Amino acid sequence: MSSLLIQAKNGIITPEMLQVAQKENIDVEWLRGNIAEGKIIIPKNVNRNFSVNGIGNGLSTKINANIGTSEKHCDLSEELEKMEIAVKFGTHAIMDLSTGGNLHSILQKILDRSPVMVGTVPVYGVVTQLLKQGKRIAELEPENLFHEIELQAQMGVDFMTLHCGVTKSSLSFLQNDERVCGIVSRGGAILKRWMTDNNEENPLYVQYDRLLDICLKYDVTISLGDGLRPGAGNDASDRGQIAELLILGELVDRAREKGVQVMVEGPGHMPLDQIEMNMKIMKRLCHEAPFYVLGPLVTDIAPGYDHIVGAIGGTVAAIYGADFLCYVTPAEHLCLPDSKDVKEGVMASRIAAHAADIVKKNKRAKWLDYAISKARRDLDWETMYNYALDPELARKRKAESESGDDDHCSMCGNLCAVKNDKNL
Repeated sequence: MSSLLIQAKNGIITPEMLQVAQKENIDVEWLRGNIAEGKIIIPKNVNRNFSVNGIGNGLSTKINANIGTSEKHCDLSEELEKMEIAVKFGTHAIMDLSTGGNLHSILQKILDRSPVMVGTVPVYGVVTQLLKQGKRIAELEPENLFHEIELQAQMGVDFMTLHCGVTKSSLSFLQNDERVCGIVSRGGAILKRWMTDNNEENPLYVQYDRLLDICLKYDVTISLGDGLRPGAGNDASDRGQIAELLILGELVDRAREKGVQVMVEGPGHMPLDQIEMNMKIMKRLCHEAPFYVLGPLVTDIAPGYDHIVGAIGGTVAAIYGADFLCYVTPAEHLCLPDSKDVKEGVMASRIAAHAADIVKKNKRAKWLDYAISKARRDLDWETMYNYALDPELARKRKAESESGDDDHCSMCGNLCAVKNDKNL
């Protein structure tokens, strides 16, 4: 199988590379070289066709939106509506994290309708079915897990979160380093429970070569899950987190050697002053692999407002090396997000990504800020709306105010600094 990575190594420029180069306004040969080195990925299953995006070194920061049913609330139409909203407001990827209903049917409909890359966490589906049968996590058969991974690859999943770094070795570092929240990754907790109850090593780690063969066949990008990520600020940068990262670095190298695209997932909760260090350590240990982070959430006291907390952390993370931000919604830690939560989560992450891209000297990001600033100077409201991240909201708020038809806003009125400065 000639994957995108193998073709890049062989000096071949693919249509996907040309598409990304055009979107990012960069040299396609430079892009190919970075893909060949594993510093940039373009997740796209061979069985899907859509407008691709690149993730990694020198590119604009991308964002992901999670959707999916739960055992408590299962309505496919709602999840498809959430996907449409997320795409409308600018997400670059969708992850289906469904755990309720007919999981394969749900995933297939999402794959059929999504105009962006789609990711999953295959172990969720396997364990969900197991528990429905009244069985325990310890009864999970590794063969069933690998069967699910291959089935999802055949269906067209573009990237998969696989918790290969949760091993006996990495778990041992948690034993004498007590955490406030323990393991908060669902995939990490599942694998720890299976390993502990069966006294066996993680099958995703033991059979990593088999996993690579499946992903190579369908050109599925591996997202190496951070099963031991900190779930509280007090747990950030501890031994378990770093021990897992060391293993993930080795697995990045093995994936690249095989020709499989790979990225690495990063911490969820982390004080602001530790983010820069963590981003740089990750990039060093994982040889500049693209980095995918949830948040990070810089404080734990804001349930209901965690999209703001995550955006603060996401901006700092992206400035110092994160390439892909998983959105956080206001519903984080509370409930299944609704459509309004999805929009707010996407917008918060887009703002975070754009703010970081300005610092990273992304030409388009800097130009957009300049363009809207110039429009404000000229009191050119239509241009301001057009360059806003959410034109509909900006236009609506102005139109509904007392100054809806005026060239100034209802806050300043005739004291408008711009008008008085220009003597209008």
